[in-house]
Amino acid sequence: MTLVLYDSPVSGNCYKVRLLLSYLGLPFERVYADVVDRSNRPELIGDLNPALRVPTLVLDDGRPLAESGAIIWYFGEGTRFVPDDPYERAQVLQWMFFEQYDHEPAIAVVRFWVAYSGRADEFADRLEERTAAGYRALGAMEKHLAADGREWFVGDGMTLADIALYAYTHVAHEGGFDLGAYPAIRAWVDRVAATPGHVPIDA
Repeated sequence: MTLVLYDSPVSGNCYKVRLLLSYLGLPFERVYADVVDRSNRPELIGDLNPALRVPTLVLDDGRPLAESGAIIWYFGEGTRFVPDDPYERAQVLQWMFFEQYDHEPAIAVVRFWVAYSGRADEFADRLEERTAAGYRALGAMEKHLAADGREWFVGDGMTLADIALYAYTHVAHEGGFDLGAYPAIRAWVDRVAATPGHVPIDA
């Protein structure tokens, strides 16, 4: 069997999985899932993921695995993307949790409302607060990267932390976020994009 990824091409969470699999040179099949019209989710992935979210991945032995962080950790273990040092491993998880708790609920949500929902006016009263939260997340990232001229979020090379944070940061402009005041983030985005095996989100 081949890896099968239930996937949306506009989802940064799905992109994290595609990006890591590309870096690792692992082939997979994609099954399209709409992020706006979710009416067919029970039939599409209900038996694989009761939460009905993408990404959902079916391993080559038929077992399902859901949630982007869990999927990339599964494939990242034993590779250069997960450090051997226990403290650095914990730091990778720290930034992955930050991405899901602080970064994604602001930057990804605003991007979806503005660029993909088709109902941006319905969210107008919440946009200012979520945008401010997104800029706070970007500020934390910039401060960390700018300290001692860091090139990566953990250690001396790309880890899962970078993959997780890159997914929605590099398309933040689609939600109206301006990265002009974040030179360390912009340089880091360019480093990630220049990594061998890189694929764009719309590939």
